[in-house]
Amino acid sequence: MTSANQLTILRMVSVPLFVLLIVYNYVGGALMVFVLAGLTDLLDGFIARRFGQKTPLGIFLDPIADKLLIVSSFIVLSIDGLELVVKIPAWLTITVIGRDILLVISVMIINLAIEKRLFSPSVFGKATTFIQLVTVFVVMLLSYLKLEFSGVTMLFYATFVLTVISGLHYLARGMRIFGDVGEE
Repeated sequence: MTSANQLTILRMVSVPLFVLLIVYNYVGGALMVFVLAGLTDLLDGFIARRFGQKTPLGIFLDPIADKLLIVSSFIVLSIDGLELVVKIPAWLTITVIGRDILLVISVMIINLAIEKRLFSPSVFGKATTFIQLVTVFVVMLLSYLKLEFSGVTMLFYATFVLTVISGLHYLARGMRIFGDVGEE
């Protein structure tokens, strides 16, 4: 259990705390937990690369930790009954979750039907994760500061577009894998 893996697990464990803080209207505390989770993401990657702590467990757990944080954040920040100044629209949350479900199903099919393989994130996937995290941060910050900002709608649309583009890109990658197998 490397220190990089321990940070990844810490990020996973922080997700329920984050959700509870939002649900019970401790937006400042939730914002702090979210920022700390983001820092552990940066730190575990740095430690793994810098100190040779890349492990199969870390390669497996890191994207799961990211998805747990992002999906939980989108769900809880789109609940109508909460006292948030800005909420993530349901259509965006559904898009984010739908893309992730599509990716998980595609990876499972490829692993079961063709061969076991790990998939590295694409530039579109990394950009999507970044903008999704920025969206969550901005929504939480605006709610914490009790500020409304009409420009957040453009961020929602940008997040939507990148999420769809990366989903289509990953789908095309999966189709190429099946095409390559069919040619053999």
